[in-house]
Amino acid sequence: MGHRIGLRREDKNPFERRVALTPEAVGRLVAQGIRIEVERFDRRCFPDAAYEAAGALLVDDVRDCEIVLGIKEMPLGYFREGGAYIFFSHTIKGQPYNMPMLAELVDKGCTLIDYECVKDESGRRLIFFSRHAGVTGMLDSLWTLGQRMKALGYDSPLLDLQPAHRYADRDAALAAVAAVGERIRHEGLPDALAPVVIGLTGGGNVAAGATSVLEHLPIEEITPDGLADWVRGHAGTVDRLGLVRLDGGDLVEHVERPDFFEWQDYFDHPEHYRSRMAPWLRHLTLLVHGIYWDERYPRLVRREDLAALFDTGPAKLLAIGDITCDIEGSLACTVRETDPGDPVYVYDPRTGDAPMGFEGEGIAVLAVGNLPAELPIDASQTFSDALEPFVPQLARADLIGALDRAGLPDPLRRAVLVWNGQFTPDFAYMRAFLDGAD
Repeated sequence: MGHRIGLRREDKNPFERRVALTPEAVGRLVAQGIRIEVERFDRRCFPDAAYEAAGALLVDDVRDCEIVLGIKEMPLGYFREGGAYIFFSHTIKGQPYNMPMLAELVDKGCTLIDYECVKDESGRRLIFFSRHAGVTGMLDSLWTLGQRMKALGYDSPLLDLQPAHRYADRDAALAAVAAVGERIRHEGLPDALAPVVIGLTGGGNVAAGATSVLEHLPIEEITPDGLADWVRGHAGTVDRLGLVRLDGGDLVEHVERPDFFEWQDYFDHPEHYRSRMAPWLRHLTLLVHGIYWDERYPRLVRREDLAALFDTGPAKLLAIGDITCDIEGSLACTVRETDPGDPVYVYDPRTGDAPMGFEGEGIAVLAVGNLPAELPIDASQTFSDALEPFVPQLARADLIGALDRAGLPDPLRRAVLVWNGQFTPDFAYMRAFLDGAD
């Protein structure tokens, strides 16, 4: 019958209600003879009874299962000797806050498979929440902008919006955005803030999700090269928002050849590039950031870039929604991770102060680390659909012998960071992260 698959509860914060497998998926897997145990959890977006009806065994703890599926990081002390775990570990960049967890997995001879690394032969990710992160991130960013306008004394139709987690599902949220769009068309945005311009970085799944929200608003797209002229020429425009997409060569430039940009060269030699974000910032009202970054790449927005926006008075840039949420990463203003219950702080780049809420000097920053959790049913369904096809082979895999003879499907095999306590060749570089944390 193969290994028992355990579906653990998500307990990183009270807003985490997602699941790796839906009850419908569990039912199909159980019908194939796969044994699935599900931890009882009254906060999960699907009820325990639905899993029991699907044929899963409800238990209080799945840690004795051979394979445990989760979503977010699992806590220290959770892992058993020789266990196999699949979740978003947030370790491949050497994130310091997760190094103790990684060390425990290694010390206990565990196997770790990371969803972030499940890719096809061309390197395309196969199991992800990124599109839902884009949807939720844009919803929450628009809400943040409305709340920041209110804190500065401006009423606007954006005040009709709620954070994403207060809507029943994605369709309800998008209907609310569409209603706000109609109000903007007929009543307008604050004259003193016109024109309102949104900058959206990236061109992948996050940006696609964010765009699916913006499609419900009156939007006029602007090219980056035409941004400054558009802003000057639309000083009184209140019945729509401007949107500029920034990607690739809009974000960075070659140090020696400023007019040159090729993605492959950037990937291979990021040290040859520097940010060119500063000129765009002064024309934006809201920046929504959704592009992959690690510390090999140049920081895109520095503290001094943001401070310069206040040199001649209040900045036009009122809010930033950092969907990527890389702490002290690509955006200098992302100084900590927040959660849906208290999602925004105001960052003053001149002092470094960042009090929670919408009041104060600076720029409102949304930095929620688990955005897709705010629309858990929609996000879980898509994720489960992508994960389910891999589960039968996973349940039959040889977890004791050599990795290349384990019988894992290739995308999962490529996503094994640690195999029985040893880093796999593609992730051997991670040993240095643990050595540096000692």
